[in-house]
Amino acid sequence: MSTGATSPAAGPDSSGPGPRPERPLEAPRDWPSPPAAPAFDGLAGEIVGRIAEHTEADPAAILAQLLVAFGAAAGRGAWFEVEATRHHPNEFAILVGDSAKARKGSSWDHVERVIGRADPSLPARILTGLSSGEGLIWAVRDPCGPDPGPADRRLLVVEPELASVLKQTTREINTLSPVLRSAWDGRALALMTRTSPARASAAHVSVIGHITGAELRRHAGAVEIANGFLNRFLVIACRRVRLLPEGGERDPLAGSGLERRLAAAIAAASGAGRVRLGPRARELWHEAYERLATPVPGISGALDARAEAHAIRLALIYALVDGAGEIAATHLESALALREYSSRSASWAFDESAGDPLAAEIWIAIRHAAPDGLTRTQIRDLCHRNQSGARIDGALAALRSAGRITRGRVITGGRPAELWSAAASPEAAG
Repeated sequence: MSTGATSPAAGPDSSGPGPRPERPLEAPRDWPSPPAAPAFDGLAGEIVGRIAEHTEADPAAILAQLLVAFGAAAGRGAWFEVEATRHHPNEFAILVGDSAKARKGSSWDHVERVIGRADPSLPARILTGLSSGEGLIWAVRDPCGPDPGPADRRLLVVEPELASVLKQTTREINTLSPVLRSAWDGRALALMTRTSPARASAAHVSVIGHITGAELRRHAGAVEIANGFLNRFLVIACRRVRLLPEGGERDPLAGSGLERRLAAAIAAASGAGRVRLGPRARELWHEAYERLATPVPGISGALDARAEAHAIRLALIYALVDGAGEIAATHLESALALREYSSRSASWAFDESAGDPLAAEIWIAIRHAAPDGLTRTQIRDLCHRNQSGARIDGALAALRSAGRITRGRVITGGRPAELWSAAASPEAAG
């Protein structure tokens, strides 16, 4: 796949003085290495390659959103079965990058246009404004009495400001987190409340969220990491990859026939039924499965807890995009390449130097909620007094060793108390 980083983009107006200048932008020093080449194989890669030459947006961002949007359009008519569990082609993804500069919105604009042309029925089912579990269920509810519910139970939620959604999930009375978790799992959605008894038994929910790294670290605390909410999302680091002062082609896919091929793939996927692994893919899956299933300690392990499920769902989507009747080895290789990039992106986004969910919770509290520092007693209260002193000591030691926090003393009525504060260093900022 060509990203267009070294060749000038032809402008929509060929009567000008010549090709517009473009300048590739170097990745920041700590940026995760890009997805391996197989991630851009097949029809998805062809589409991303054509678009990428005419935008400043990151090809990884375009690819991830295209796959999620395709999976949303495909609906529940295709699945991969593991024991009694069906994995449908619905996925969740978080794009992480600097506000405005990362071109997250630009990447979605291209995908929205492509998927809307390939499936004109989908735009009506692209919504934003997640605020509660009840609201999500209502959007995909079953018929009940005189209420016919929506005829289309597909839903693609696009949240340009995912931070507001994460804030909602941390509120004790909010039902959004458990409902979203069930939606990713493909389970029936229901809340046993008197005011909102709606049920959704055949919902097909996909989510794309945009957020900055600082917002993600601030609002996604240890609870969201530990309870399985965040590991249901693919985390995709994205950045501005080039400067195009006059932009690129308004319609990069014009005359390519790619949208027509995508439309045919969506139509075929809607009734594909059970999709199985091909012989070579089965061998590859057995090799990869053990590695994906091996527990990893710390934040990375918590965020990668559903690595196998993400890999097989992505493989299913890649196969459906290509109009294939089974998952071939190339589809699985593509899926593994993108999932591995997601894992690298998550480690980068959370700046994992402590490697401990408890340390992450303490760091977030000290850095963002308590800029003047926290005493040892306050940290114990933060942990609801259910963490041993040794666990807290270990988390504080890891953060101090990583250069994130410093230890001081504060005068009290008795013995001086330990005061832990954010380190005043570039590494601690963010």
